[in-house]
Amino acid sequence: MTFRALVIDDKSGTYTAEFRDLTDADLPAEKVLVDVAYSTLNYKDGLAVTGKGKIVRKFPMVGGIDLSGIVAASDDPAFKPGDKVLVNGWGLSETHWGGYSGRQRINPQFLTRVPPAFDLSQAMAIGTAGYTAMLCALALEDAGIQKGGEVLVTGAVGGVGSVATAIMAKLGYRVVASTGRVKAADYLKMLGAAEVIARADLDRPAKPLEKARWHGVIDSVGGKTLGTAIAQTHEEGAVAACGLAGGTDLPTTVMPYILRGVKLLGVNSVTCSAARRDRAWARLATDLDTAKLAAMTTVEPLSKIKQLAEDILKGEVRGRVVVDVAK
Repeated sequence: MTFRALVIDDKSGTYTAEFRDLTDADLPAEKVLVDVAYSTLNYKDGLAVTGKGKIVRKFPMVGGIDLSGIVAASDDPAFKPGDKVLVNGWGLSETHWGGYSGRQRINPQFLTRVPPAFDLSQAMAIGTAGYTAMLCALALEDAGIQKGGEVLVTGAVGGVGSVATAIMAKLGYRVVASTGRVKAADYLKMLGAAEVIARADLDRPAKPLEKARWHGVIDSVGGKTLGTAIAQTHEEGAVAACGLAGGTDLPTTVMPYILRGVKLLGVNSVTCSAARRDRAWARLATDLDTAKLAAMTTVEPLSKIKQLAEDILKGEVRGRVVVDVAK
């Protein structure tokens, strides 16, 4: 039995991402074998597939930081054939083979059971981006940000931003969505945004302190956008930062933190604890409108992944992309 996988390699300085036919014998020596149904497209996938970012740490590597599927065989008592499972992060496509493959062997510690509220496709419509958005929402809740307050979501047309907009609106916050794509305003308002502002309003040098507006922030952009958002956050407000599409630098001062008590909360979705993952997925099952999830999602074949990787790096992908690995 053979199956197709996107294999990333680097031989003598030549970086490649090509489809290959593999067998079970080619897979890593892990305890759980999964028939993969779907994966996703994330910004990190774009960097890994194109080689435009140093994501892959060992070669050869099967791409795809997410997967959902059905357990085919297991040497771990926690999982049995037929179980519906998913993986977000855990170094897939970096140090462990990922989801752009018809089958994959996975460390059982990486596996999360798919909540009954979702099917395998919906689990990947959420994927790392949606799960990260929920981790950000939980971080703001845990920091004491009260419902009804104004929450800024940056990079709102992207995967994290789209899901964050829908979640925070459903939870009762007034969501202000920031985007560089002004034509997407109707899309963002459909997801629940009360107001849409231009990226340029934030992507600029900021004063150490600016007029306070945001009670909470979910930022997937970084750079000057994050610095400005922090400078505009209310006393005892909180900023959950999870992305760097706009840059890895952070132009800020200590003033928002010591004069307003602003909390900057780093959100790491890759290696967070199983307990926190389970909490996030349980909340996604209750706090994410599946109709809005469907409206922000497209399904694309794995055969198009190299072009899709280029598209997401150019900012030409809206919402969530589910990758059907069988096509």
